[in-house]
Amino acid sequence: MSTDEGRIHKRVGWAPLRHFTERSVLGLLAVIAVGLGFGLLLLLVRLHWGPLQSLDRGVAEGLNGLVAPHPPVVTVLEAVTDLGGRPVMMWLVSVAVVLLLIRRRTRLAAYLVVTGVGALLLDPSLKTLVGRLRPVVDVPVSGAPGNSFPSGHALGSFVAYGALLLVFLPAVAPRWRKAVIALVGLVIVTVGVTRIALGVHFLSDVLAGWLLGAAWLGVTAYAFRLWRREVGQPVRPLEEGLEPEAAHDVTPAPDEEKLLPHPWAKAAELVVGWVFIFGVLYLLGWAVTNHTGGTWIASADVGFDRWLQTFRTPSLDHFSWLWSKAGDTHMILLVSLVFCPLVLALWRRWRPVLFVVLAMFGELSLFLTAAAAVGRPRPPVEQLDGQMPTSSFPSGHIAATMCLYAAIAILLVPRIRAWWRWVFVALAVIMPAGVALSRMYRGMHHPTDFLGAGVLAACWLTLLYFVLRPNADVAEGNRADAGELTERDAHRDLTETTVPAGTPEAVR
Repeated sequence: MSTDEGRIHKRVGWAPLRHFTERSVLGLLAVIAVGLGFGLLLLLVRLHWGPLQSLDRGVAEGLNGLVAPHPPVVTVLEAVTDLGGRPVMMWLVSVAVVLLLIRRRTRLAAYLVVTGVGALLLDPSLKTLVGRLRPVVDVPVSGAPGNSFPSGHALGSFVAYGALLLVFLPAVAPRWRKAVIALVGLVIVTVGVTRIALGVHFLSDVLAGWLLGAAWLGVTAYAFRLWRREVGQPVRPLEEGLEPEAAHDVTPAPDEEKLLPHPWAKAAELVVGWVFIFGVLYLLGWAVTNHTGGTWIASADVGFDRWLQTFRTPSLDHFSWLWSKAGDTHMILLVSLVFCPLVLALWRRWRPVLFVVLAMFGELSLFLTAAAAVGRPRPPVEQLDGQMPTSSFPSGHIAATMCLYAAIAILLVPRIRAWWRWVFVALAVIMPAGVALSRMYRGMHHPTDFLGAGVLAACWLTLLYFVLRPNADVAEGNRADAGELTERDAHRDLTETTVPAGTPEAVR
């Protein structure tokens, strides 16, 4: 190697290390500065520094005076502040970890777990150490357990959203990255402001949560970059994310070029179909409410509920309550929030997720509008669940259970080749039947309400299936496999017919 080549090689070889060192030193200094800021704020709070206490009280009282007279504003603030609560944070991080593990990005999954667990440990530890009480305002509009310093919502939202941003930033097109970073920052700031506006934290609590979150996020990101360096991977600028080469795997649906062909036409078809289904439900509900009195239908409706009442015992009452809960909004939402991310991680397509989301949204809107339009009274029997805000026809619990589990079966049966795919078909029958029996046992619905739920679910899911074609990728894959097999067969036949006579292959 010549002298010039050696100099070039040396310069190129040392440049990445020099850049890495410079970025690492700057990053470390930034983390130290943030940590010192948090330490200073902690010291001032512990020493009860007068100017800081006056500022905290003044901000808390001023925002309380603006917010307290307006209950709708309080409702909005409480909804926004939930974005930084533990349930939402833990769900987001858990979904991301599962997706990364399925995509075999274990290092990124480990980073999210360590970063999230660290934030969960820091929050209660420091609150116990400082022992600061929460603000006392003139008109309390919200409450929160535990001590005040630092704000757990501010800390958790900064760490969780920041870590998710660093992991999934490679999936964002470069021209959109600044906008996404700004949006995440806006969410973090908004969550912190809501904690002050609701009167559950001082300004210094929120600032401390942000500073501590930034410090912890900086430490874990720096450690991850060192980890990459140790295993021989290049360290890229942090603006490209923690692992830029994982862009394909951290993209939610990299295999889907277009969600739907002709989306506006599909939307119009769904709207027209929704109106038609609502008309069918209204006519059916109006008929059973106003034109079945004195007939065998009315006698069977009430008689079946009264017959079920003869079996009531405390144990069955509790069991029916549990099974009835399987069809309420919270459980339906929970199952959907678990199933949809798994679908996205495994199949890398949004269309099946859209199918489930629209199935549940359409069911809810059809149920609420039909129930309000029909206005059917509840059965004239003892109702174990008391007064309900909606009318009896159709049953929302039963319709939601039907739509959810039938949608899951529609998606999974064609995609699973093993025998246990029929378990999902069984669930699509057993779960709605159990919820229906429980709701009638508890005196909340007539059998014809069950019929109305079945009509709603069958019509809406059929419409969605033919409009969205949620299993189109499966059909395309089957056609591709069939084409490959046909091509192989043709090649084998051609080979067999062109073997010269007298060769060993021809003899065999």
